[in-house]
Amino acid sequence: MFGKPKIGAVEYLIVGLGNPDRKYENTRHNCGWMAIDYLADAWGARVNKIKFKSFVGECVAGGKKVLLMKPTTYMNNSGQAVAEAMAFYKIPPEKVIVIFDDVSLEVGKMRIRQKGSDGGQKGMRSIIYLSGSDQFPRIKIGIGAKPNPNWDLADWVLSKFTDDERKTLDGMFANAKDAAELMLDGKIDRAMNLYN
Repeated sequence: MFGKPKIGAVEYLIVGLGNPDRKYENTRHNCGWMAIDYLADAWGARVNKIKFKSFVGECVAGGKKVLLMKPTTYMNNSGQAVAEAMAFYKIPPEKVIVIFDDVSLEVGKMRIRQKGSDGGQKGMRSIIYLSGSDQFPRIKIGIGAKPNPNWDLADWVLSKFTDDERKTLDGMFANAKDAAELMLDGKIDRAMNLYN
């Protein structure tokens, strides 16, 4: 069921949002990229080709051929990469799963949504704007609220996870993988029931 693709065209995109520079590695805002790395490991993919302004890698997951994407456009322009890949493969928004950070959820929590607004997340805003649709299933990963209301939000989302938080995240990424497999199988309601 998993591993290298044999035949057929890409049926789904799974996009993790983040920023490409080394200084952003392991920051809260890059947990979408971290999730893609986890999925790639689990599904035997290598996300190392450059295409659609992204690092990409193909695999088979849940019996579907999937393109894993880490856009390199910087967070706020993520839609450029996603819209380009959607157009190339003729993939509708319903078959594009977007994974990104959410400050309203504690670290280790995630929330699955079938569609909806950007919720203030600028990468998601770019995807919705450039695709003309808000029908994207999404996995939101908790990065925790600002520890102090006086903190600048940008400074907070660009801060690094603690070692303890990283351990918590690994368990959550395992849940995100299981949820993504259900979503690929058309069972988004079940994924929401189990993991929200």
